[in-house]
Amino acid sequence: MLPIFLAPVVGIANVVPVMAVGMIFANGSRVAAFWRDIHAPHARRILLLGLPACVAGAYGYTLLEARWVALLLGTFFVVSVPVRRLLARAGWRLEARGVTLAGAGFGFVNGAVTGSGLLLISALMAAGLQGAALIGTDAIVSVIMGFAKIALFGSVARLDAELALAGVLIGLCTAPGGFVARRLLALVPLRVHTAFMDIVVLAGGAAFLWRAFA
Repeated sequence: MLPIFLAPVVGIANVVPVMAVGMIFANGSRVAAFWRDIHAPHARRILLLGLPACVAGAYGYTLLEARWVALLLGTFFVVSVPVRRLLARAGWRLEARGVTLAGAGFGFVNGAVTGSGLLLISALMAAGLQGAALIGTDAIVSVIMGFAKIALFGSVARLDAELALAGVLIGLCTAPGGFVARRLLALVPLRVHTAFMDIVVLAGGAAFLWRAFA
C-alpha cells in the first residue's frame, strides 16, 4: 500500500530505495515481536540464493528510467494477486530444495521492486509455515535483504541523505505496526483482510500503469 502513496512525494524512481530504508524499521518491529517464532532453517534456505539475487535485482533497478519503474511496479502488483490465488488454490507445496530455489526468484524480484512480500509469503506458506512462524520468518528475511538493498543503492548514489531521512521517518511511523499486528492477528478474519489487500494492490498497480503510459 505505502509505495502507492509514496510515489507522488519522492518520485517513482526513488520509491524502492526509500522503501528499503523504511521497511527496515517496519520489518524490524515484526522481528522483535515474533522473534521466538522465526523458523531459522527456512530463513537460511531463502537467503542462500536469495541474498545475492536480491543485490542483482537492486542493481538492475538502478538502470531503469522512471517510466519503466512505474511499468515494472504496476505489472508486478496487478499480476501478484491472481498468481497468489492460483498458488493457494493449487495447494502448492515446497520441499527444502524448492524453498531455496524460490528464495532466488523472490530475492531478484525483491531487489527490483517493493511490495514483493506476497511472493515470500506464498513460498513460506507452501513450505508449511503459518501464523506467527510465517510472519516472523518473513520479517527476518526481509530485514536482511533490506540491508543488502540499502548498501547497493548507497554505493551507486541512488540513496542520498535526504531520501534516507525520508525512509527513516516512514520507518519510525510504521515500526509499531508489528506489535499491533500481533494483537490484530486473532481478531480480523483472514478472508476479509486478504480481500481488502487484494483490492488495494490491484488499485495501486493500475495507478502505476497509468503513470507509465500517461
